[in-house]
Amino acid sequence: MSISIDTVNLVVESAQKQGFKKVTAVWLEIGALSCIEPETIEFCYEMAARETIAEHSTLHIESVAGQAYCFTCGKDVVLKQRGNACPTCDGFQLKVIKGDELRVKEIEVE
Repeated sequence: MSISIDTVNLVVESAQKQGFKKVTAVWLEIGALSCIEPETIEFCYEMAARETIAEHSTLHIESVAGQAYCFTCGKDVVLKQRGNACPTCDGFQLKVIKGDELRVKEIEVE
């Protein structure tokens, strides 16, 4: 719930600073390795947006695939979730490159 509240607060603050009266849609990017469940964010977003200028806005969630560099085989690989082994060599010496983010990508306002 706190992530949804922080997201709404960020969106509302940004819109108000620019003089907008209503937020109609928000696009979030959530990485596959972020340990954030998109369904939970979606469920909590509506409650977090109540009585703000983002109330009744539409939330769009875009998933970002996990990507890591494997020190064992020296390749960039796709990871479905944190803690998985390298799909190429089964090594665990991985450095996440992409997919651990939560980012407000776009805000639609009136």
